[in-house]
Amino acid sequence: MTINRRRFIGASLAASAGLAIAPRAFAAPARAVRPSLLPQALAALDLHDTNIAHRDLVGIVDFTKHSNKLRFELVDVAGGRSLGSYLVAHGKGSDPANTGWAERFSNLPGSHASSLGSFLTGDTYYGKHGRSRRLHGLESINDLAYDRAIVIHGANYVDKDMALRTGRVGRSFGCFALEECELDNVLDRLGEGRLLFAAN
Repeated sequence: MTINRRRFIGASLAASAGLAIAPRAFAAPARAVRPSLLPQALAALDLHDTNIAHRDLVGIVDFTKHSNKLRFELVDVAGGRSLGSYLVAHGKGSDPANTGWAERFSNLPGSHASSLGSFLTGDTYYGKHGRSRRLHGLESINDLAYDRAIVIHGANYVDKDMALRTGRVGRSFGCFALEECELDNVLDRLGEGRLLFAAN
């Protein structure tokens, strides 16, 4: 099922929670996590409480932002503050025209699209992209993530210089692909048994 970017149904709690992050020089300074996203992620954390072993930190991906923006956040739950902001790719199927905007989302095998919703972080392994972390979809809109091999991995097509040079980063096959230089930091902090929440 393909999901239009404006039709994502999430836990929508109207609250304003600004998170301070340091601006990066390679693109326009990224805003903090969109005010509605932190409450949505916390609601997802409560909803999937029995599956989430560690509630100290969550990953939040804001696919309303262009791919040249820092749209992958690690957030300290207790303090409500950002611990780091990163570039992240979306799937080719989410952006067929390669504009840098994720326009559609899918849970279907072979769609090469990103999926939205709540994911449980799994174990790390070494595959064709090197060190990677498996993901388990917790909702009907992403429950095929594991079977689709949707993971967090590093990629040479996600790079600050590329964002400057081309105005966007490359696209994945639906994985949350990060800059290779940031991968170990993210995988170590967003360890197994935590929530990754992606919204649009």
